[in-house]
Amino acid sequence: MMEKEKSILKTLAPYNSRQNSRQMHVIPLLISSILSSLFLLFLSYYSSSSSSSSLILSHSAVAHADFCSGRYLYVYDLPDKFNAGILRDCQAIFPWVDMCPYVANRGLGPHLNKTGSVLTGNGWHITNQWVLEVIFHNRIRQYECLTANSSQADAFFVPYYVGLDTGRHMWGHNTSLRERDALLLELFQFLKLRPEWSAKGGRDHFILSGRATWDLRRIDDIGNQWGGKLLMLPEVKNMTVLLIESNAWARNEFAIPYPTNFHPSNESQVVTWQTKVRSTNRPWLFSFAGARRPGQEGSIRDQLFDQCLKSTRCKLLDCASAGSNCDSPVTTMSLFQSSSFCLQPPGDTPTRRSAFDSMLAGCIPVFFTPHSAYTQYKWYLPNNYSEYSVYIRDDEVREGRVSIEEVLLKYNEEEIGNMKEKVVSTIPTLIYKDPSYKLESVRDAFDMAVDGVLRRVKSITGNENSI
Repeated sequence: MMEKEKSILKTLAPYNSRQNSRQMHVIPLLISSILSSLFLLFLSYYSSSSSSSSLILSHSAVAHADFCSGRYLYVYDLPDKFNAGILRDCQAIFPWVDMCPYVANRGLGPHLNKTGSVLTGNGWHITNQWVLEVIFHNRIRQYECLTANSSQADAFFVPYYVGLDTGRHMWGHNTSLRERDALLLELFQFLKLRPEWSAKGGRDHFILSGRATWDLRRIDDIGNQWGGKLLMLPEVKNMTVLLIESNAWARNEFAIPYPTNFHPSNESQVVTWQTKVRSTNRPWLFSFAGARRPGQEGSIRDQLFDQCLKSTRCKLLDCASAGSNCDSPVTTMSLFQSSSFCLQPPGDTPTRRSAFDSMLAGCIPVFFTPHSAYTQYKWYLPNNYSEYSVYIRDDEVREGRVSIEEVLLKYNEEEIGNMKEKVVSTIPTLIYKDPSYKLESVRDAFDMAVDGVLRRVKSITGNENSI
């Protein structure tokens, strides 16, 4: 004990014992009070710091909740046989094409390295037109508002590769209709037992097919009829169905773009490509890539061939001729980049992938039926079709009452420039980004499809009579 403290105690000694005892109790109380105050100050500081940190985290969570409000998606975790298992059976999807290279790489297909000056930059692949189910499934895995809590979801995605599955049982495959429909029927037995389905009867569910509507509309099970019957199931009438070609009269079907060969991984690839196709030289007034369809009722391809061959302003790529190399993205994109207008007649069905390839090249599409685009891709293309395309009635071509060249020559340079700019400006929403990358600055065809689904689900679940 220090000398000063001893002196103080000695001075206090003459006082009576009660007084001495009282004073001795004061010191520990004083020390305890000081320590308590210091502890409270510490708690106050810690609490303030912790509250600030919690506030930041809370604001972050609220910001994400606000961003995702009304946009949450739940993706069913289906058994492999409904998706990945079909890809493992890739050699059976088409009898004349080995689809294994095309379903690889998340559905993008082999990467294109040697593109010369035609396809600048990276992001180019050899993508098959029937693999959209694979691309879409991989894109949705990167969606920013996925939820594992089904009660939080605004819409539910069913990742069944119905188009690829149907393809395994068509084209002369020796399988019964029962085998063809087995997975499809099993899927809906599974869904109907789920509380997520029963909550709204499937009205908030959506599914995608990489095939046209007509491949999934088998009416009955008599004989060996074409296609599957997804779209004829009563349960599907409540769902939203995305396809590369829809039935314009079916209220629950919506067409989304065919996959092209361009799958950018960053914004600069998109901007660079748009800059290129804006400035490219186009020596041909119009062009056509395709083959004649002899014997196909209603086809106007023979007339298009004949008119193009007679014109000095038209470039023709005959895909039926040996060595045409029409399957090469470099070949077709080179043709489209060199033309102001690209003829897009119906193929086996009213729509064709070539329309999207040509628009990707900045070429103005020429359609011959409204069902090639105008009644189909309403979420993607301007309502005023004359802003980005030319429409010539197919019957006038078939009957020889119109010259395509004369129609196109009526457009002056300014009009062509404005139409081309409209086409180029739509490019980002007509392509599917590389699923390996999060490219939030560019809204692609997938983003537009999800927005469309969410709008529809909101409208029909709020009004039971709207379906």
